[in-house]
Amino acid sequence: MNLRGRNKVSPEFSMSSMTDIVFLLLVFFLLTSPAITPDALDLILPKAKGKTSNQQNLSVSITKDLDIYVNKERVTSNNLEAFINSELTGVEDPTIILRAEEGVPIEEAVTVMDIANRNKYKIVLAVRPN
Repeated sequence: MNLRGRNKVSPEFSMSSMTDIVFLLLVFFLLTSPAITPDALDLILPKAKGKTSNQQNLSVSITKDLDIYVNKERVTSNNLEAFINSELTGVEDPTIILRAEEGVPIEEAVTVMDIANRNKYKIVLAVRPN
């Protein structure tokens, strides 16, 4: 075979393809990022340094109006422990993400922490980056 007649790919062409791919990946991740935490309510979380674990079995959210949600289902404070226990039955290494909106009295968060402690569940307090 004669290789002299073969066209070489110009460096501009190959970089153009690479930037197109990077751009498409960026658009893809921007569109799919809200789907990462579909059970999250739109709360303004307190600021703190550190990271929140992404591994969760259950999300408990407390709003400023003291409404309690487990995943996206509203639950009364009287039924909270029973609801959490039914949701985490049979789950190996159960973890609760506690999302208390900024301004929620600490007693409300401690109630959820106490439920987790009594039932030997891991609990992580969600915060927004400082």
